[in-house]
Amino acid sequence: MAIGIGRRQFISVLGGAVAWPLAARAQQPALPVVGVINSGAADYNVAAFRKGLHENGTIDGQNVTVEYYGLDGQFDRLPALLADLVRRQVAVIVTTGPAPVARAAKDATATIPIVFSVPQDPVRLGLVASLARPGGNATGINFFAAEVQTKRLRLLHDLLPKAIRVTVLLNPSNPSNVEAYARAVQEAAPAMGLQIQMLNAATSGEIEAVFTALARERPDALFVAGDGFFNSRVVQFATLAAVNKIPSSFSQRDFVAAGGLMSYGTDIADMYQQLGAYTGRILKGEKPADLPVVQSTKFVFAVNLQTARALGIEVPPGVLSIADEVIE
Repeated sequence: MAIGIGRRQFISVLGGAVAWPLAARAQQPALPVVGVINSGAADYNVAAFRKGLHENGTIDGQNVTVEYYGLDGQFDRLPALLADLVRRQVAVIVTTGPAPVARAAKDATATIPIVFSVPQDPVRLGLVASLARPGGNATGINFFAAEVQTKRLRLLHDLLPKAIRVTVLLNPSNPSNVEAYARAVQEAAPAMGLQIQMLNAATSGEIEAVFTALARERPDALFVAGDGFFNSRVVQFATLAAVNKIPSSFSQRDFVAAGGLMSYGTDIADMYQQLGAYTGRILKGEKPADLPVVQSTKFVFAVNLQTARALGIEVPPGVLSIADEVIE
């Protein structure tokens, strides 16, 4: 647990209990408190979130106190965390990741403003009445995680045109994502001539075990589902993929920067900046009911040429020409 780092508070939720710095508890600063709940690591994209806050004249540590919580994919920690935030009557609750996190926040309070990011339609999830007029205490961003998977699979196929056997890795503790990803990939694969095998991992040890199995079975590629827990294990994934020489596709460019082969997905930094901007607007008096849900429009396709060379892959010129970021 890392706490009291500069003006940021990174708070871990352990064993269903909530802990925060004793000094902060004793001082009780008269600043509004924002609780940011990341489904992965507590310090994920903090800089982008703070940039969004700053757009509205809100500065963490000066006129607001932001507490960053990380679930590390362990969603059983969520009820105790939300109960504490509601009890303390924080000014805004921000949630990121799979739909159940936002849904739990919505169920926990009908009065505290909620700013969410979810991969599915928030209207269908029951979070808002409509995208244009949310109508309640919640608004946020729909980042289309599942919908872009068909394109990511197509880009992987374009990068590896001879690939046939593709393993898809899912996190079973994130069932809403599992269903959406599995359906999208299984529907798209036959038209590309791909054979899909589904594997699960919910812990670091299980990720290790998956790569051990992949090293033995040698699929043509690995397709890792977007997931908050997976996103907190970027270095582990990049290292294991390199050691075992497995071409791997991810949902975020962080994996490619760390050594993964390719990624395609929502621009996550842009999404966090938008979350921060909406949080700042609410702190200045705007109502979630009046702030339309934002739908992501920025997507990033990244390729690591150094990794491709190490794997003996010649990246087709057509693929390079459409990449948003090429890491040499």
